Amino acid sequence: MFTHFDEKGNAVMVDVSAKTETNRVAVAQGTIYTNSAVYDAITTNRIEKGDVLNVARVAGIMGTKKTAELIPMCHPLLISKVAIDFEFDAAALAITALCTVKISGKTGVEMEALTGVSVALLTIYDMCKAVDKAMKIGDIFLVEKQGGKSGNYKA
Repeated sequence: MFTHFDEKGNAVMVDVSAKTETNRVAVAQGTIYTNSAVYDAITTNRIEKGDVLNVARVAGIMGTKKTAELIPMCHPLLISKVAIDFEFDAAALAITALCTVKISGKTGVEMEALTGVSVALLTIYDMCKAVDKAMKIGDIFLVEKQGGKSGNYKA
């Protein structure tokens, strides 16, 4: 059943007022694939525009907090914690971003985690596009969620 539509088919925001507040966590990840020049420049902090990963980290946190402004039916949430972390794969010339979001609330934070990881990856692309316009962003997915009525999920 789709909960973002009423009985007439009109778009609605889900009413969460009767739901119980619970601790909720979501983790999402995605990967950017680069050429060797970009990968080396990022991992040795030699991109002209500055510290790519720290800027991407801040952008991902900001993106997480703006999710309700970007995705029409998302509730504005009082987020307790956001962490953006990076993993490196030199063989694949890939950087994976992970976004972990925590709240105590009435609705989940999956969309916030997915938005945060997407914005972090887009920021890496933006800061490095002068060196490699062919970078590819992909493999964005929900790794896990905890809490709420639907319980826990792990990919």
